[in-house]
Amino acid sequence: MKTLVTALMALTTLGAWAQTQEEKADSLQEERRDSIQLEAELPTVAITAQRQLVTQDIDRIGYDVSADEDSRTHSVLDMLRKVPFVTVDGEENILVKGSSAFKIYKNGRFDPTLTKNAREVLRSMPATMVRRIEVITSPGAKEDAEGTEAILNIVLMDGRHMEGMTGSLSANINTLLHPNASAYLMTQAGRLTTSLNYGYGGMSKRETQGYYDGWMDYAETGHHVASQSRQQSPGSVHNVSLDMSLELDTLNLISASLGGYFYDLNVQGDSHWAMTDATGAPLYSYSSHFWMPDYMHQSWQGRADYERRTRRKDERLTLSYMLALTRQRTDDETTYSDLCDVPFTYTGLLSRSREHFTEHTWQLDWLRPFSHGHQLETGGKYICRLNHSTNEQDYQGTPDTTRTTFRHRTHVAALYGDYTYRRKHLSLRTGLRYEYSRMVGWGIRHRLHDLVPRAVLHWRMSDRQSLKLEYVTTMSRPGIAYLNPAVERSPFRVRQGNAALRSSRQQSLYLIYMYMGRRLTLNLAPAVKWSHDGIGPVLTTQGDVHYQTYGNVIDHRRLQLEGYLQWRPWEKTTVAVNANLGQDRYANGQLALHDGQSGLRLSRFSGFVYGYVQQKVWWRLQLTLAGYGQVGHAIAGVYGYDDPWWAGSMSLQRSFLRDDRLSLRLSANLPFTAYKGYTNHVIQGDYTQTSHQRSRSRSFLLSLTYRFGQLKAHMRKAETSIENDDIVGGITKGN
Repeated sequence: MKTLVTALMALTTLGAWAQTQEEKADSLQEERRDSIQLEAELPTVAITAQRQLVTQDIDRIGYDVSADEDSRTHSVLDMLRKVPFVTVDGEENILVKGSSAFKIYKNGRFDPTLTKNAREVLRSMPATMVRRIEVITSPGAKEDAEGTEAILNIVLMDGRHMEGMTGSLSANINTLLHPNASAYLMTQAGRLTTSLNYGYGGMSKRETQGYYDGWMDYAETGHHVASQSRQQSPGSVHNVSLDMSLELDTLNLISASLGGYFYDLNVQGDSHWAMTDATGAPLYSYSSHFWMPDYMHQSWQGRADYERRTRRKDERLTLSYMLALTRQRTDDETTYSDLCDVPFTYTGLLSRSREHFTEHTWQLDWLRPFSHGHQLETGGKYICRLNHSTNEQDYQGTPDTTRTTFRHRTHVAALYGDYTYRRKHLSLRTGLRYEYSRMVGWGIRHRLHDLVPRAVLHWRMSDRQSLKLEYVTTMSRPGIAYLNPAVERSPFRVRQGNAALRSSRQQSLYLIYMYMGRRLTLNLAPAVKWSHDGIGPVLTTQGDVHYQTYGNVIDHRRLQLEGYLQWRPWEKTTVAVNANLGQDRYANGQLALHDGQSGLRLSRFSGFVYGYVQQKVWWRLQLTLAGYGQVGHAIAGVYGYDDPWWAGSMSLQRSFLRDDRLSLRLSANLPFTAYKGYTNHVIQGDYTQTSHQRSRSRSFLLSLTYRFGQLKAHMRKAETSIENDDIVGGITKGN
């Protein structure tokens, strides 16, 4: 409590100083403008204004994409780097509030396609089709237990100009031969509104070439392994979505959607392994060639919502159903050569896996305002998840063949209540969720009962300053990849899931301060997060073989500070910084190590920072210089950490034609570095390891976007719908 009070006093002082400085700057600017006007004796005065890009409410922070000129040529993934509480690293992995436990909505409704494969789908989605991106920092009680600390809501353009249709076409390609193309179309016919979006992304051999080298030392035997490998994974990704809404009358709305993504890859590569003893004498070595002659992944979802409004303002009843399907097929073949004293007898390994995931969800929600400033939301949900997988391994040159079939069912039933109170400068939102879950499969039966509370208190200190305190509890359940007990074996490694895994609980406490001025927007959010039964890997060795499985073994603490700053020192200049910094501490007290040590602990400071400077120059050109990277040593468990890294980019863009319908962008990514690299260290446990990954980085990109048509209607959606994202380690999370 003392820490929170100190943070509150510091933030309030900072806000008062920022407001004073901005008022002085505004006053000086007004005096200068009046002086210039008197000297020139102009008959008219031209006033220009910059729309506020960042907005805040009790449960969310929004970024106005349509008001940002970069949206004309950038993808949605590019724009995410500018959104408070969102970071996108060098491999385009997305974190919200410093966590990967988030879900993605489209127009206020959960979208499995975006959540499962966000990087590829958002990379091919043009920002011209997006009006606003919202970070829902305080999800309601109906979402709290669904494994989510935050929600990323993509609000599409609605175009309110004239009857007809609107759309956009976008294409880009870079010097690594990575093409992206997308098309978006929205039409209205009477009370029926329809939108269609299609995106394509290609991955070339040149772009996906990767080089790996590393070493591993075994604590028990003292043996040393050195390895080198290279691989490439060219392929393509397609995503498509169709949304429809039919407004029967002013009180009744039916909406439906169908969408999904599918991709195929041609993974192939070569590697060499060599083992020596503690004195450096060679023990054995071999080379291998691997490829995937048959690989396919696809995920689809369909949903329907019925919304009934009443004569009471803002009261509504929503009934929803969603079907989600994921199918994955993998054939992985490896041949071994240059065998020298190897401890195995087979000359090749053929692995086949088939994984199916099916999910049915029914949900009922009721929202009822009552009295002045009071609102109650309540409802229930039932989820039925069916997992089925088959794994085969054929050891060529031997009669050994293994086959494992795994079936797993999860049933989740939940009831929730959420209360909101708004009064002048103070807002309060609190909720409670009861959840019953039953997991059955592989002889394991789990029945769990959970009560999940949440609360947020929002205080608007002035027209420019606000303060928010929020408490969030979330649940995570294991997916099929973590549960599947099938054994995957190679000469050095054995991997197996754990069918006895149970759900885990995470808790977070945030203090969020926001200052919103004409030229300065500042957001600071200190937070503490903790969990005691998190799902994590268990890495051990037996002799010279590395074994991996999973368990509810992780104790995690994180102290973090998130910050966002956007400053416009001059009319044509913008400076922005988005950062997440924190101290992580992981502990696993259940491991018994070869040296007699009981348990492992690891603590490191790390963070991610993205910043850019944007300047409007001559001939309506816009120049952007950006830099981003990881500071400190990032950890995600008790075994090791990743080294820091940095990257940079620059771009120049301009729009043409009437209403700037045609936009062109030239950009360079890491123009002064041919390759980018990442280094990972395992520093404790049954073995130590260092591995380096290197891939091509320097690229130059040409992007072209054209917007056409106009439309005087917007897609009306049911404002409450289904959202599920409580699974970790399953094929529903994508690959």
